[in-house]
Amino acid sequence: MDAHSAATRYLGPTGLDPAFNRIANWIPKLGIDIAGGRLLAVRGRKSGEWRTTLVNVLTTDDGARYLVAPRGHTQWVRNLRVAGSGEIRLGRKHESFTATELPDAEKLPVLRAYLDRWGWEVGRFFEGVTKNSTDAELTEIAPGFPVFKLA
Repeated sequence: MDAHSAATRYLGPTGLDPAFNRIANWIPKLGIDIAGGRLLAVRGRKSGEWRTTLVNVLTTDDGARYLVAPRGHTQWVRNLRVAGSGEIRLGRKHESFTATELPDAEKLPVLRAYLDRWGWEVGRFFEGVTKNSTDAELTEIAPGFPVFKLA
C-alpha cells in the first residue's frame, strides 16, 4: 500500500452491511453490552448534527482507551478529526471524551491489541494482517487505520 492510498483508505459497507449496521446500532442504544460494543456519537463536520456508529473501545492494561477505525478514513474519523470530541454511549449512559489522533509510529501496540481482542470481528478489514503479524507488517498498514486516544 503506497502512502497516498493508505492516507485515503476507506472500505465502505457492502452487501448486507448497511442492514446489519442499522440493527447492530440498536444493541448499545438498548444498553446491551456485546463484546464491548458502544455507540460513538460525534458532531458532523458540516451539519453539526450528532452522527452515531457502532465502535469497539479498546482499553489497554494501563487503562488508556482508544478507538481504531478498521475501515480506514471513514466519515466518523473525518468528523472526529474536526470535532476533537464526542460521546461514547451505552443505553442512557453518555460519556463525553476528547480525542487525540495517534501518529503512525505510535499505533503498533494499539493495532496489535485491537486485533487480539476483535480480530474475529474485524479481521476481514485488515487485509490479511493479524495479531500475529510482524511489527513490520503492522507498521506498513498503520497509515490506513486511524487510531484515536480518548481522554
